[in-house]
Amino acid sequence: MAKPKYEQVATKQTLNRVKEEKMPFDWSINPYRGCAHGCSFCYARAFQSFMGMGAEDEFQNHIFIKSNAAEALEAQLSGIARKFGHDIEAVRRHVGQVTIGTATDPYQPVESREEITRECLKLLARYRISTSITTRSPLVLRDLDILTRMENVSVNISINTLDEGIIRKLEPASPHPAKRTETVRALSEQGIRTGIFAAPVLPLLTDREEQLDALLSEAKANGAAFAMISLLRLSRDVKAWYMQTLKLHFPEIVPEYARLYHGSAYVEEGYAAAFKNMAAGLLSKYQLSGLPPEGRGDAGEHSGFAAENSAPWAVTPNGGEPAISSLNGFKAAPRFSKGRLPVPSKPVTPDELAPEIEQISFPF
Repeated sequence: MAKPKYEQVATKQTLNRVKEEKMPFDWSINPYRGCAHGCSFCYARAFQSFMGMGAEDEFQNHIFIKSNAAEALEAQLSGIARKFGHDIEAVRRHVGQVTIGTATDPYQPVESREEITRECLKLLARYRISTSITTRSPLVLRDLDILTRMENVSVNISINTLDEGIIRKLEPASPHPAKRTETVRALSEQGIRTGIFAAPVLPLLTDREEQLDALLSEAKANGAAFAMISLLRLSRDVKAWYMQTLKLHFPEIVPEYARLYHGSAYVEEGYAAAFKNMAAGLLSKYQLSGLPPEGRGDAGEHSGFAAENSAPWAVTPNGGEPAISSLNGFKAAPRFSKGRLPVPSKPVTPDELAPEIEQISFPF
């Protein structure tokens, strides 16, 4: 892979309102545009066209860093706080659910240097905003000092297979699957509600029952509280790049892909129905919810969402919901098999997480 080019850009606002009602969150935050992980199937490649860029190499090799994202977020949140007389509880209810990482991985490699996601997390913690994070990266463990002090937070680790060979071909710069499942364990041991997004499941590559069974078993063993499974969605721009990648690494399945996705971004209905039934059974087997049990606008609960779930073939379980873990403050450093845990440039201070003015509201 070519070495990514990084470009600093300014953003007018960091919180972006989610208008689609079926989405279970109210706002999204994406500290970067593009992603160095280079996942060939990533739906966010299609967003490049909004900037007159292609969904191919540019998505993974030209990363835009929103250098003022934290400052823009502070301006937005402080403006809302003024509107509600600095009543932090009222601000929290008004904002609702914020999800970080809907169109980029907020913990892609450049975040270790830039710490933009970390600075945004501090602000969300200060204003008591309910937050979920979607990432493939163990770098999220760097921010345990903030996450363990947030009242309503969940982390969604994206992992669609345990097969390292497939990952190396289709996600060339993403973390090893074992590191991701270890991250689930490390977060769960700290009392942070954590699960996996097995999304997107790739037809003919990661869709066999034994593959998903092994993935869910590993997730459950590592403390996952929920799992979401959904099938690959291929918009026009993403389809061209993904099919090109398949021709390079898995040419024998290209004709069947052409049939399964003929004339549509979604897989053929008969295949999808059979897969959905199988996956729902596995979710029930391991007593994993298909999504965290929280909904849009419910700031009193944790939440998470994978963008592929906007497809009609997202799977829900046949079973019940697991209990929500309580936060117990920062504990001992979690175990990690190899290498050092990522550390921030400096630890967070209590003052950074405390609102400047906090007015408590009382019902009358």
